[in-house]
Amino acid sequence: MKWHTSGEFTPVMLVVNGSEKYKLVATLWQVANMLTACWPDDDGEEYLTAIRTCRDALHGDASVEEAREALIRAADEAGIPVITVVH
Repeated sequence: MKWHTSGEFTPVMLVVNGSEKYKLVATLWQVANMLTACWPDDDGEEYLTAIRTCRDALHGDASVEEAREALIRAADEAGIPVITVVH
């Protein structure tokens, strides 16, 4: 899998604090980056589930859609508003 491309991933926009108010997450790599480098709280249950699901998706043991959904649940847990795209 090319985890740095967006072919299989439905983008989401996270509304975060800081100079860059909106963060577009459109690839599995960006999910991993958000969770490991930009997350405000690293001890929530949904956060830990999202980390595991992202890792599994990177290894091909979970789908990118599962990683996306886990990211959304973790964002909800952390109080990060999410703007989703509906197809």
